[in-house]
Amino acid sequence: MAAPTPHSLCEVILALDVPTRADAEAFLDRIGPDLHWVKLGLQLFVREGPTLVDAIAARGHRLFLDLKLHDIPNTVASAIRSLKGRPVDLLTIHAAGGSEMLRQAVAAARETSPTLQLLAVTVLTSLDAPALAETGVPADPAAQVERLAALALAAGVPGLVCSPQELPALRARFGPGPLLVTPGIRPAGADQGDQKRAMTPAQASAAGANLIVVGRPLLAACDPRAALAALQAEMK
Repeated sequence: MAAPTPHSLCEVILALDVPTRADAEAFLDRIGPDLHWVKLGLQLFVREGPTLVDAIAARGHRLFLDLKLHDIPNTVASAIRSLKGRPVDLLTIHAAGGSEMLRQAVAAARETSPTLQLLAVTVLTSLDAPALAETGVPADPAAQVERLAALALAAGVPGLVCSPQELPALRARFGPGPLLVTPGIRPAGADQGDQKRAMTPAQASAAGANLIVVGRPLLAACDPRAALAALQAEMK
């Protein structure tokens, strides 16, 4: 997969966090063909299995498999190799797994598919400074994001998942190269839910995001197709 060009027009990824395959397929019918990217997370992947990856890709969508792999290096590498033959474009791993896990994951991705790109998760967007401190990390979220981002990029991981609020610092430090994917996106005036470090789509796009992840503002919309069009227009 050719990565989106940094600082080019940002694209929307739908976080397809629904209970069942039937719900997923019904919603994809409703949102229409202008949706290019779909994120499949743990909830649906665990329930429905990897054949759902094939079904979503067969509809013409590009697939972001958000499993946040975090285990000993050999286990993570083996899990990545198990995706061979699946049409997955992006896959998440935790940067906190350490440099050896990251390096083995990169090697496994290259063996598995020439188009598979890994994204390193830095600090979950549900964590603010007090929550991060509870885990034993005294640094504020922005500093921890930069630390883990540097670790992942040095190990060869081509992209990062981060809060949109860290986008300017990551672009300033690491330049246009990394693929930056940002959850925590809420349209202006929307409820932030459990996202503690959120931005609007326009703000995230201007800050240098390549892809923004949007869930509830689309899933809960009365007209998902119109809501998607509004998000795309806002980013322009």
